[in-house]
Amino acid sequence: MALSVEAGELLELYLWAADDGPQPPVASRSPRVAEEIADVAICLLNLCEHAGVDLAAAMEAKIAKNEARYPVDKVRGRLEKHDEY
Repeated sequence: MALSVEAGELLELYLWAADDGPQPPVASRSPRVAEEIADVAICLLNLCEHAGVDLAAAMEAKIAKNEARYPVDKVRGRLEKHDEY
């Protein structure tokens, strides 16, 4: 739950930053971005510790899985999921 709250606080910095999509936060919010990213990372690492997950290994496995499901030569510039192209 804390991870979700901290991620929400990070996203809040980008809320209403621009009308045409995600943009960097307004200048007055910029100094807080690193602080909120750190909070998200701390919560994520805490979750990994309690769940017994090796974060680096999980990330490597997920990247390998995505590379197999979404080969660059087939999916670059497309929006379909792996079972739709």
